[in-house]
Amino acid sequence: MRAIFGVVSLLVVLAIVGLLAVKQLKAVGPPAAVTGTTPTTRADASSDNAREQAQRLQQKVRDDVAKALEQGAQNNARSEEATK
Repeated sequence: MRAIFGVVSLLVVLAIVGLLAVKQLKAVGPPAAVTGTTPTTRADASSDNAREQAQRLQQKVRDDVAKALEQGAQNNARSEEATK
């Protein structure tokens, strides 16, 4: 009796997890298909896009670091003036 109850409870849990997975997959939607391109063209385009994104991100990080360093230098100058 205990084994049957265990198997039935596992099946119920599996059914619930399956329903939740289906709902999540439907919420995300089907993958967008690119028409009229070959797989190599899509790979090249995605690598160019990824390269551009990486370069933009690197530039943004450089700019943010430079800005933070400038702010730090200004704060140090202010604190030195305040202690005089």
